[in-house]
Amino acid sequence: MILRGGKPLIGEVSLRGAKNALPKIMVAALLTNEKCTLRNVARIVDVTIVSDLIRALGGEVQELEDGVLEICAANLRPMERGTLKEFSGKSRIPILTCGPLLARFGAAPVPSLGGCRIGTRPVDFHIRALQDLGATLEDSAHDAHLRCERLLGTKIRLDYPSVGATEQVILAAVCAEGVTELSNAAMEPEIMDLIMVLQKMGSIISVDVDRVITIVGVRKLHGFDHTALPDRLEAASWACAAIATQGRIFVRNAKQFHMMTFLNRYRQIGGEYRVTNEGIEFWRAEEKLRSTALETDVHPGFTTDYQQPFVIALTQAEGISIVHETVYEQRFGYVDALNRMGAKIQLYRECLGGLKCRFGQRNYRHSAVIVGPTPLRGAEIEIPDLRAGFSYVIAALAAQGDSTLTNTGLIERGYENLVPKLCALGAEILE
Repeated sequence: MILRGGKPLIGEVSLRGAKNALPKIMVAALLTNEKCTLRNVARIVDVTIVSDLIRALGGEVQELEDGVLEICAANLRPMERGTLKEFSGKSRIPILTCGPLLARFGAAPVPSLGGCRIGTRPVDFHIRALQDLGATLEDSAHDAHLRCERLLGTKIRLDYPSVGATEQVILAAVCAEGVTELSNAAMEPEIMDLIMVLQKMGSIISVDVDRVITIVGVRKLHGFDHTALPDRLEAASWACAAIATQGRIFVRNAKQFHMMTFLNRYRQIGGEYRVTNEGIEFWRAEEKLRSTALETDVHPGFTTDYQQPFVIALTQAEGISIVHETVYEQRFGYVDALNRMGAKIQLYRECLGGLKCRFGQRNYRHSAVIVGPTPLRGAEIEIPDLRAGFSYVIAALAAQGDSTLTNTGLIERGYENLVPKLCALGAEILE
């Protein structure tokens, strides 16, 4: 993609279902023989990958109309090693099939985790949780399987409120025998959306304010009809595009409740927004943006997926901004390219913040100091991961001159109709 920068983005874009919710809800459909209807489905690569995975397992996925999928896993069969290898490197979703497959067949192969290169995503959390629920691991040089007669409810405490591990426990425990108490769980809106789907299916799940989720196992689940929540992370990305290019973007279907932490930070640095029943409009309220210090954290903190597009805006802020990344140890891999474009960002191994952090003594460059404002200029950039990819798009559109972005397919994992949306906002795309 070749982008010519220097023009403000002005206009409207629409959101559909969240990239971090849709694939997990599709996996939940594997827990029942009945038909499941999922609405507000975005045309993104992750949805295609999970659709193909379900079909490879003997399930059916049909598009009833634009944005509506019908999933039926009545003829589901155990996952073969060849199927696992085909899908493991494409996405981190296959690991979440372990719980449903154990519930249906008493056996599940263990995949590696795919997805973006933003830090280690070990399967240890997932395997340990399933072992706590009664599964046994059979591991050999070329093969690893989990097996059980039936999963059994238990008490599990996560060392860290991992989104993936929380989803794994929930998907496995809903059909386990007895009660599962999961403490130090992740509480992202997308997890709450998954819980609402499972409750519609017949599960019994309660959520406490102290990060405790209690699941009462049931013998059988039935189908669901559910409309996925809109993608708050895409909404934040467009908000950062508006402020960085000095434009004005109305994000239809964006929800204030899901974005409150982001909205506070956005206003603090000089952005402004207007909330309506139809969505949120974003723009730059002041000519000069203000610097800030922030730390990423699990929800309801400033989520790590907000960080990369927000840093683009901070390159245009007056003064020194500090960003301490506490969720993924390699989330700043995109900074070198920004510096080539003219940004002044220095990375540090020290924790430049007050939050308890897992990376401070582990030699990871996980804190950034951003000096601004700095004019950006066009460059040739290879996209390393999904959120960095959209951030480079923002940087290219805020820069003077032309930028060539390669590996843009990664952006399509989570952003629907990117090129048509950019065109609708007035972006100049040369190729």
